[in-house]
Amino acid sequence: MTAAHGHEIVTHTSNLLRWIPLLPLIGAAINFLVGSRIQRKMGRGAVAGLATAMPAMSFVLVVMSFLQLKGYPTDERIIIDHVWKWIHIGTLNADIAFQFDPLSAVMCLVITGIGSLIHVYSHGYMDDEPAAWRFFALLNLFMFAMLCLVLGDNLLMMFLGWEGVGLCSWGLIGFWFSEMANARAGNKAFIVNRVGDFGFTLGVFLLFWTLDSHGAGTVVFRELANSVHLIANDQLWGTTVATVVTLFLFVGATGKSAQIPLYVWLPDAMAGPTPVSALIHAATMVTAGVYMIARMNFLFDMAPFTGQVITTIGALTAFFAATIGLAQNDIKKVLAYSTVSQLGYMFIGVGVGAYAAGVFHLVTHAFFKACLFLGSGSIIHAMHHEQDMRNMGGLKNYMPRTYWTFLIATIAIAGIPPLAGFFSKDEILWKAFNYNPAIWAVGFAAAGMTAFYMFRLVFMTFFGECRADHHTVEHLHESSGFMTWPLVILAVGSVFAGFLGVPAALGGSNMFEQWLEPVMAHSAHGGGHDVHGGHHNLTLEYGLMAGSVLFAMCGIFLAHLMYNRKSINPDGIAQIAGGRLHTLIYNKYYIDEIYQVVWVDGSLGLAKMLSWFDKNVVDGIVNGAASVTKLVSFINGRIDLHVVDGLVNKTASLVHGVGGAVRRIQTGSINAYLYVIVIVVTAVLFARTW
Repeated sequence: MTAAHGHEIVTHTSNLLRWIPLLPLIGAAINFLVGSRIQRKMGRGAVAGLATAMPAMSFVLVVMSFLQLKGYPTDERIIIDHVWKWIHIGTLNADIAFQFDPLSAVMCLVITGIGSLIHVYSHGYMDDEPAAWRFFALLNLFMFAMLCLVLGDNLLMMFLGWEGVGLCSWGLIGFWFSEMANARAGNKAFIVNRVGDFGFTLGVFLLFWTLDSHGAGTVVFRELANSVHLIANDQLWGTTVATVVTLFLFVGATGKSAQIPLYVWLPDAMAGPTPVSALIHAATMVTAGVYMIARMNFLFDMAPFTGQVITTIGALTAFFAATIGLAQNDIKKVLAYSTVSQLGYMFIGVGVGAYAAGVFHLVTHAFFKACLFLGSGSIIHAMHHEQDMRNMGGLKNYMPRTYWTFLIATIAIAGIPPLAGFFSKDEILWKAFNYNPAIWAVGFAAAGMTAFYMFRLVFMTFFGECRADHHTVEHLHESSGFMTWPLVILAVGSVFAGFLGVPAALGGSNMFEQWLEPVMAHSAHGGGHDVHGGHHNLTLEYGLMAGSVLFAMCGIFLAHLMYNRKSINPDGIAQIAGGRLHTLIYNKYYIDEIYQVVWVDGSLGLAKMLSWFDKNVVDGIVNGAASVTKLVSFINGRIDLHVVDGLVNKTASLVHGVGGAVRRIQTGSINAYLYVIVIVVTAVLFARTW
């Protein structure tokens, strides 16, 4: 973004960028407004075709912009599209503007490319959905919000997309809202994300205000990269402002990207249609937190403590979610906890400063996890919406294309070379080892568990005898081309995407890292702390790679023995420690129940207590004060009426009486007056003589 503090790189302009998010928005508007009429007159294919065409055209525009960007010199790879002025209040200036650089180019290619495939897949998966127009409208609206998030050139545009994907995920997760569990899952996702979003908002506010105190208040990414060094020495709450800001931002990331402690919404989000799981929870929305940290790498580089927090939370999440995945029987729940675990790997990458490695795993994960989710949807569709793996088995004979693509994606996520997951996962593990061997050990253990539970899923689903009921077996068949061809394309990506980032140790140049170097200028070599010499590093790196692959193979072999050959009884393993450990893992450590008691019931209990306090104490005080006031007013009224008014009236009566008496003396007769004078004078003289 910048070559050095105070020096802006050359930027280019293009009016095409605005159409990348605008096209899906147009599709959403059409389907929301007249989609039901189109579906009624022309069928579901019409609304699906319209919804699919929009992100597909966006993908074409992204490819064109990517090729244009690639043609520029390395330090000039940024295209700006300024649409119009938005917020200009005081020193805050934020416009509707889009920024296309190497990082946003990668994200847009993933979002529009895989998003378009998921739209195609949805055409087959939702073929009997009466409200297909609403589903596709929400998908398009989600695409618009996600593209705003990654293309916005400032934090407020990012936040607009950030909130938009949260809203759309609520609608898509609870799409079948007539079932209470689905509605609750959508609400849970929305509410948990609001917790994280509050932290994100505080981080944005604090960053702007602190920079503004230095006369450089801005929310534009390019300007932030130039100005953020000004707050390097600012302190707040006993630490640097950069640390506080990044911790707040990371709270937002834990919500969107499902990290401890805000991961609980994502497994429940599997209540939504399977294409939603693939789009939101594999390739796009859940990666928003990783993207945000990578985008703000210049700020996170200034907060090493935050990096330690991110790395630790990422490692714990990767391990914790992997253990839960070992015992789940719902095929989508296994993939959900796998997603949480893989997101933990991405946070390990960005936490140790290896931003390019974290984003690289984001890309490869998008391919194989989207393939896995869509493959599970193909299975569920064929099994008449059955999701329990204990009722499956032998499906490879009925669904060969789904089987092979699912197997390829599983090998990729297990980290077996030369598939994509190997390159991205091992790059993160290598950076983590150089940062802190303890973090590497946790990630290493999680990788072995990933290989085990993913092949457990494969063996329980595709191998052995089919355990479904007779009616389901009679109707088992491969899914339509709308559903299987996207699987093939994603499987190809799962194989070859990793070659974009072949490390030097394996004879590559890591093209992916080089591509992102202009954005990650402060951490172009991936971060971490090498403590060994170059020769020893190479030897050690080979050793760690071999150990990782070998451990994954052990996990696969153990899954084969337990669930394919059945030479090891899984029930016997489950009875270790009296079965308590298996029960604990199967019930997901009772975290949902704990959250229910502490946060949900606790909040409701607090609300009830406050309601009682308000009714009986606050209202009692108010009502008592009103009664006292009423009594005092009554007494004052009586005193005013009988004392004050009484005295006034009595005085008036007395004066009136005296006046009446005196009036009788005033007869007007001169003789009477003379008599009075004579009498008075006589009396006075007599008194003096006496």
